[in-house]
Amino acid sequence: MDSQKYNDVPPPMYEGEKNDDQHVYQGEVVYPKEEETIRALKPRQISMIAIGGAIGTGLVIGSGTSLARSGPGSLFISYVVMGIVCFGVMLALGEMSTRFPSKKGFAGHATRCVDPAFGFATALVYLCKYLIISPNQIVAGALVIRFWTTAINGAVWVTILIVFVIAINCLGIKWFGEVEFWLSFIKILTLTGLILLALIIDLGGVPGQERLGFVYWKNGKAFKPYKKAGDLGKFLGFVNALVLALFAYMGTELIGVTVGEAKNPRKTVPAAIKKTFFRILFFYIIGVLLIGMIVDSSSKQLAQAAAKGTSGGASASPFVVAIQDAGIKGLPALINALILVFTISAANSDQYIASRTLYGMAKDGNAPRIFTKCTKRGVPWVAFIFTGCFMGLAYLVADNDALSIFNYFVNSVTIFGGLTWVSILASHVGFMRGLKRQGISRDSLPFKAPFQPYMTYFSLAMAVAVCIFKGFDSFMPWNYKTFITNYIGIPVYVVGYTVYKLLYRTKAVKMHEMDLSTGAREFDDIEDETEEDDKYKSLNWKQKAIYQLKNW
Repeated sequence: MDSQKYNDVPPPMYEGEKNDDQHVYQGEVVYPKEEETIRALKPRQISMIAIGGAIGTGLVIGSGTSLARSGPGSLFISYVVMGIVCFGVMLALGEMSTRFPSKKGFAGHATRCVDPAFGFATALVYLCKYLIISPNQIVAGALVIRFWTTAINGAVWVTILIVFVIAINCLGIKWFGEVEFWLSFIKILTLTGLILLALIIDLGGVPGQERLGFVYWKNGKAFKPYKKAGDLGKFLGFVNALVLALFAYMGTELIGVTVGEAKNPRKTVPAAIKKTFFRILFFYIIGVLLIGMIVDSSSKQLAQAAAKGTSGGASASPFVVAIQDAGIKGLPALINALILVFTISAANSDQYIASRTLYGMAKDGNAPRIFTKCTKRGVPWVAFIFTGCFMGLAYLVADNDALSIFNYFVNSVTIFGGLTWVSILASHVGFMRGLKRQGISRDSLPFKAPFQPYMTYFSLAMAVAVCIFKGFDSFMPWNYKTFITNYIGIPVYVVGYTVYKLLYRTKAVKMHEMDLSTGAREFDDIEDETEEDDKYKSLNWKQKAIYQLKNW
């Protein structure tokens, strides 16, 4: 019998005999893996990509904008709050993705636990996000290169970057995982170095400069008013900082997509989530705390840097502002090169996620089946060609007027990302309710997340609030362009859900009928886990130490 026959069909609906290709694991019928995308991402790659996918210009450059508008106190608290929300999203994904290590991504969880129309809307907004942000990262890379030369047309650099992204993605998941591992590793080394340097500057380790401490938090500078004076302005400054913090954290959820090509998702995903928590604490929370301590939020240099944005390259980073204020020479060029690595890595991973999201939609029945076609290396080539065409938007960098229009369009990225988080958390609420209604203990889950269900409810409430108030400044004064770009994701979300609902007459999943068994296990994973455990046990102490270091 063809295993495709049973794909996505709950066991109670199939009454035929079990053939030799099926296995039973802890009472669950398990079917062989299809020849599609390849599960080849190693634990160290999954772990590094999980944090590397989020570390980008949003933290290194965007934190400066937040500091200039809102002050160091609002900056720090906003990153703490959104860090908790981000961790809540990761925990929710961890429970669902380890229970159902599906190639459909978290849109598949939305279909299973809420409504097929909800799954389609989830995939749609996530796909829109990456169709927009992928060419934007290439544009950012071309603009960063202008730090060294403006003699060469930006379209040349765009072409080179697009060719690089296409080449890496077409080589297959093994090459992609390895390249992204080292690019993410460079990101982590860069941020570690910047954080240590910031600490040295703050403690007075630079010759000729006294210890700073919290001097820039005093005299009412900790919480700056934004758009309005007084306490209302300070609150609006905090809300704006929350929005920018959401943008900085976006990308951590991509682990929910990579799980489809993870070698041992039931081991690698929980490990990546736990490590992500500590990395969030170190890179984001400590990072922005130190930025607020070494950079004056009212300085002209910071205001100029914030106005430049990504197009300013290294000069737009608050770290560089602090380095220049400290009189340290030579580092801005190095940091600019590292920011270029950030943008290249982001463009590479964004295109990967875009193609896998479209592939997952096709697997979930929400896009034409042709998008499921894969090469021998496991690359969904039809989906990749379609999403890759949008990288051509990056050629707008050659036209300044078109680039301004494109930058308006790019402002919509945050709302698409925020709605994706809302979908993941809402799906997890449905998942937990389904478990409770069917009398299945959460203790039986391969990964039981802590602080549940409270973490998911809190994270969902905060994500919804940020999405609603994201574009408040477009009313102060009224600007229809920023209003549209700030909220365009919401009508896309609602229309996508409504149209799908009307066309396919779908119904919300009833808690007692929710399918909590199909696709919960692939027997290849069982074999992989056993093989990896045996391999690790056979290593000597030195080899085990190297293994643990590589997988940190």
